[in-house]
Amino acid sequence: MARSSILRSLVLSRAMLSRVRPFSNHLTSHPFPSPQSHSSVFASLAAATIASSQLSLFHHSHSLSSASGPSDVVLVNSEKEFNDILTKVQDNSLHAIFYFTAVWCGPCRFISPVVGELSKKYPHVTTYKIDIDQEEMQGTLGKLQITSVPTLHFFQNGKKADELIGADVAQLNHITEKLFNNSLLIY
Repeated sequence: MARSSILRSLVLSRAMLSRVRPFSNHLTSHPFPSPQSHSSVFASLAAATIASSQLSLFHHSHSLSSASGPSDVVLVNSEKEFNDILTKVQDNSLHAIFYFTAVWCGPCRFISPVVGELSKKYPHVTTYKIDIDQEEMQGTLGKLQITSVPTLHFFQNGKKADELIGADVAQLNHITEKLFNNSLLIY
């Protein structure tokens, strides 16, 4: 967070230095700054503020979705691994979320930190992340009719209980609470 503040101040000060004339020039040329210079200062400040907030959002979302950070999400790397996990979830009546995603997918990157937080909030529900671009996953994706990402399949007691297609955070939270809050008390 301190890094974001430092970046924001640097961007703001740089914009001000590049757009605002030094104070002594204001005194020698005009006793009061012209309305035009006010608008250019305002434009510079607005641009700097927008740029710094975008940098801050990028840094925040990047740090939350970073692969190097701790996560309770299990990566599935092959079709065989996926089939073994699905069989285990169904045979043992487990709670699970299967999160189908892709690296190039903007909505997937948007919702990824939320999925990560939910996996921490509900430790009794295992979240499995499947990259649809893995070549060996194509057969499984066809069988499951995964046609867009992000797609999430929710399993309650080993049975598919719900599905979410798209990056609807409110719906994701609603489905997760509906399915897994009661089982949290039992766990």
